[in-house]
Amino acid sequence: MTPAVTSESPTALAHGHRVGVALGRAVGGVLAGRHDQIEVAVACVLAGGHLLVEDVPGVGKTLLAQSLAAASGGAFRRVQGTADLLPGDVTGTLAPDGDGFGLRFRPGPVFAHVVLFDELNRANARTQSALLEVMEEGTVTVDGVAHRVPEPFFVVATQNPVQMAGTYPLAEGVTDRFMAAVSLGRAGAEEELEVLAGRRGRTRLDSLAAVVDPAAMLAARSAVRTVHLDDTVARYAVDVLRATRSHPRVRLGASTRAGVATVAMARAFATLDGRDYVAPHDIARASRATLAHRIVTAAGEAAAEVVDECLAGVPAPRR
Repeated sequence: MTPAVTSESPTALAHGHRVGVALGRAVGGVLAGRHDQIEVAVACVLAGGHLLVEDVPGVGKTLLAQSLAAASGGAFRRVQGTADLLPGDVTGTLAPDGDGFGLRFRPGPVFAHVVLFDELNRANARTQSALLEVMEEGTVTVDGVAHRVPEPFFVVATQNPVQMAGTYPLAEGVTDRFMAAVSLGRAGAEEELEVLAGRRGRTRLDSLAAVVDPAAMLAARSAVRTVHLDDTVARYAVDVLRATRSHPRVRLGASTRAGVATVAMARAFATLDGRDYVAPHDIARASRATLAHRIVTAAGEAAAEVVDECLAGVPAPRR
């Protein structure tokens, strides 16, 4: 079992690296293969963002989220997306006091360190929008009173392809709150063998213990924010953003918020590599995770391919 990482780990960046490695190993012990996707998910956690997992049913979306939650420690809650789910079912509502003469706030499932929102796009648009404030600001406002959620706070949402029955497309404002998005794809033959033989998969989830605690995660996130970003590398990120806005097959390019997410993810990738600076290839790798779900393309165009074309058309700086 991977040893737990505590907040007393030596040196800030070394601590962030240890936390990331421990999380990756823990999740990789449950989810067969998908090494790149697991690393993106871990980087998103370290960067302090939220993760959207997109794909068809049965490929391990929920298992990835559950494994991240179990390995991350802290309180965990799950929300199942349905068409009749109300905003108050997610964020919380005012309920009568025991004496019946007043109202008190009853917290919803978002009041946890890790929240899994399974099949987010089966929830209606109003319920989806209830996540905007808590994902951006870490608060839920009810009747004019703001209630803070625990820190660290991390949302993992899964969604099925919009062509499937009973789904609602996610609004741009909702997708923009997710720092990164990954698609798991079908497992390879050897990976499926690992699952069927019981060496990976849901049967391993119960034995997965937390490898960090909330204090250690907060310290790791603070360390990631100290990774150096040179102006030339930041300019490269800006040029990639601008390329998405001028691409002929893009109707709505990446926002400045997308650029902030890209830089944060790039810092996390550098931390996972044990570096204290962001390299151009960190920006390129982060862009593939942070931009495709945010841009709006012409009908039928694959956003991931458009991002790759933008990266190919923007020269990376040489250090």
